[in-house]
Amino acid sequence: MSENTVRTLADVIGVLDEAYPRRLAESWDSVGLVCGDPAESVTRALVCVDVTDRVVDAAVASGADLILAHHPLLLRGVDSVAADTPKGRVIHRLVRAGIALFTAHTNADSARPGVSDALAARFGLLDTVPLRPLPARPMDKWVVMVPEGSSDQVSEAMFAAGAGAIGEYRDCSWSVTGIGQFEPQAAANPAIGVIGRRERVDEARVEMVAERGLRNRVLAALRAAHPYEEPAFDILELAEVDSELGLGRIGRLPGPVTAAEFVALAQRELRGPWGVRAAGDPATVIEAVAVCGGAGDSLLGAAAAAGVDLYLTGDLRHHPADEAIRAGGPVLVDAGHWATEFPWCRGAADLLRGRAGIVAQVYPEPTDPFGMYCGPGL
Repeated sequence: MSENTVRTLADVIGVLDEAYPRRLAESWDSVGLVCGDPAESVTRALVCVDVTDRVVDAAVASGADLILAHHPLLLRGVDSVAADTPKGRVIHRLVRAGIALFTAHTNADSARPGVSDALAARFGLLDTVPLRPLPARPMDKWVVMVPEGSSDQVSEAMFAAGAGAIGEYRDCSWSVTGIGQFEPQAAANPAIGVIGRRERVDEARVEMVAERGLRNRVLAALRAAHPYEEPAFDILELAEVDSELGLGRIGRLPGPVTAAEFVALAQRELRGPWGVRAAGDPATVIEAVAVCGGAGDSLLGAAAAAGVDLYLTGDLRHHPADEAIRAGGPVLVDAGHWATEFPWCRGAADLLRGRAGIVAQVYPEPTDPFGMYCGPGL
């Protein structure tokens, strides 16, 4: 966008949907626009983990038009936003103040860069990959035989239909030449050759991939552009592979540390309101680390299967943690739900500044509901 462009909420949502695609959200989740008019302009945003009354206070005081939150305000069991309900009160305050609310939750967890990437970066983890990867989109491989002089027009038509896309590359294909052979029958209407005579034609074998969901569209484009009455082609369903998207991250530390040293580092880096707790031998040497922002005990098995030395997350429960340690799993570090997700806020604010072209600030105060604690012996 140019500097003179008025950023509408719809413009900003486009940036957020590109960074945190809603298709990545878990089926039970609620993400996207909660309140606000997409046609209204946006100049300033506030990024937070949870939408609380104090967050709304800060948004109003700063003149924000938008709150980007990680946690959904409206998720489970909401059938009213009346102003005399706790969440309804927040919605009414936002609407009266002209502040839009947008949520990026489990889609931001699985996106790259996302919540766990920001957490991994706090510890300098290298060569990160998802802890629970999502499968890549199902793909077809197309093999098309085309007369040499027509290969470009057929390829371009298939590209226009979405074929030939590999990651950040477009119009990808491979071809080789050979000899095609056919004999038109009585009811045929051949573009090359005559009825009843066997023909041999110099042809290109053109190969490219396309998402399986585009199959009908690509086939229609191929048929429309191909000079033959009956094009020769193969559609091969490719094996399913993991993508670079998904929950959690696995990586390696720049250098080995002990578990006790890592726990102290976690407290310094994350500054959770109630500290850090850990399970395992403090003297364990830590090199391979898995992290997951938020509540991550559902990934304990994945962390153990990955063979990491330590797993950092939040909201670890007693019995799953105990069973994981008994089974010889990695050192477990629980740094709290809010603290392991808060690092994402800075990256999300950078995204809004850099790609949406608006002012963006991070709400810095903890919104963890557990704001009171008492240490041993106190």
